[in-house]
Amino acid sequence: MPAADHATAPAWDPVVLWSRPAAEREGTALLVMFHGHLANEEDLMGLVDHLPPNLTVASVRAPHAMGPGFTWFPLTQDTGYSVDLVTDTVANVAGWLDSVKAGHTSVSLLGFSMGMAVATTLLRHRPRDFTAVVGLSGFVVPAEGSQFFNDDDAAAHPVPLFWGRDQEDPVITPDRIEFTHRWAVAHTNLTKVLYAGIAHSISMRELAHVKEFLELTVFGIEPQPNRR
Repeated sequence: MPAADHATAPAWDPVVLWSRPAAEREGTALLVMFHGHLANEEDLMGLVDHLPPNLTVASVRAPHAMGPGFTWFPLTQDTGYSVDLVTDTVANVAGWLDSVKAGHTSVSLLGFSMGMAVATTLLRHRPRDFTAVVGLSGFVVPAEGSQFFNDDDAAAHPVPLFWGRDQEDPVITPDRIEFTHRWAVAHTNLTKVLYAGIAHSISMRELAHVKEFLELTVFGIEPQPNRR
């Protein structure tokens, strides 16, 4: 099990699990992972063995303790939700990321469920900072006029986005799906794949596609036909 460590950041000191010790990260491509609602930083580390081995992976714990785990912000249907709470969280993530990204050849993002909202909000805040983004069974939040979101710049410089989900996902509501699709088509270089029967989860077939996507977008490795 990778050891947790704490990054030094100006505003936020998250618990982070790393796939490599600090001495082995220099010169590698960085993939930052964001877990879902009520999960923790260990939740997605099981994906590491199914991702390109030359990545350095950092899995970040959300800032707010809730129930059995942690959350990034109130759920969008909750009375306590506001876009400002989303952007406050993501601004802290961006500050932490600034403190650890030096020495990496590129930075990409992966988010599951609410973690996809974090990853895509980071992308919208800094559209030119990221090589690729992976969103699994998740959604994008409406900007509601916030200047934090640089969507025009994102549209002008579209980043590759992989979006995988089940059409019958019981958690992500149709209005969120519709908005996410509309935003992604207009602002990213979108790869959208549906996986029947996975509900609100991640399948091995999906992970194989994510690996191919990251190999292509981060390392320029074309997929092999016999791997599909």
